[in-house]
Amino acid sequence: MAKKQDSFYFDNFVACAEDSCRAAQMLKETLEEFDPGSLKEKLDLIHEIEHSGDAKKHEMLDHLVKEFLPPIEREDIVSLSQNIDNMTDKVEDVMLRVYMNNVQEIEPNALKMTDVVIECCNAVRDLLVEFKNFKKSRTLKQLIIRINDLEEESDRLFMESIRGLYTESEDPIRIIAWRDIYIYLERCADACEHVADVVESVVMSNS
Repeated sequence: MAKKQDSFYFDNFVACAEDSCRAAQMLKETLEEFDPGSLKEKLDLIHEIEHSGDAKKHEMLDHLVKEFLPPIEREDIVSLSQNIDNMTDKVEDVMLRVYMNNVQEIEPNALKMTDVVIECCNAVRDLLVEFKNFKKSRTLKQLIIRINDLEEESDRLFMESIRGLYTESEDPIRIIAWRDIYIYLERCADACEHVADVVESVVMSNS
């Protein structure tokens, strides 16, 4: 559905989502090959990815200010760009909590939740690749449902993880630290679902 001059917006959405995928993959690798001594270095690297996403978002918004007739409503472009940016922000937030809480050992459920985050980010990227064809797409609805299902899986793992902390641990520091991290992992999936919600809203309002 996108005219050539409109591709800038749709391509930018995809590029920003790819930054989120990169950040999620870096988080997974950091937790799987965990070395507390290298966390600060990993934080700097993931912040570079987050900064890259911010730059793309600002470039798009600067372009939008000068645009006479954008391909979708301006408010939708702003909302979608902000929600995609939030995906990367939330992934960085997880790494920040691991660092600030001085974690020395990774909980198995954190790896499971991170796997879901990666799936969510990849699904959002696929959704945004398809988004430019939203008026003719036959797969967009299935991609939105996929993201919703992954968010529900994240919710399930979150509840199991929090319950496990309180039923299996007597260490209050461990409970406080990991409860915080699990909350931010769950917010990553929420951020992905918010992107899907905006896309679904745009489709509905343009149908």
